[in-house]
Amino acid sequence: MVSTAAPVFAKAHRRTPPIFGNGGAERECGWCSDRWGISWQITPRTLSDALAGGGAEAKRAFEAMMTMKKIDVSAIDAARRG
Repeated sequence: MVSTAAPVFAKAHRRTPPIFGNGGAERECGWCSDRWGISWQITPRTLSDALAGGGAEAKRAFEAMMTMKKIDVSAIDAARRG
């Protein structure tokens, strides 16, 4: 299992197609697996920051993430604001 942070949302979206588009698969919560079965999670910085902060903000961000396949940064930001 590998997790990688993406400081800029656009970079996160550029990283996933080479992983799942080459024989892998896109999965829930920003996870995807490559053709060898290794799981990767592409995590936008806003999500990492929200979860690291803890408390109600982290709970809202986590609950929003659990409804997603590819992480929606604008939805995570909205959840962080409450």
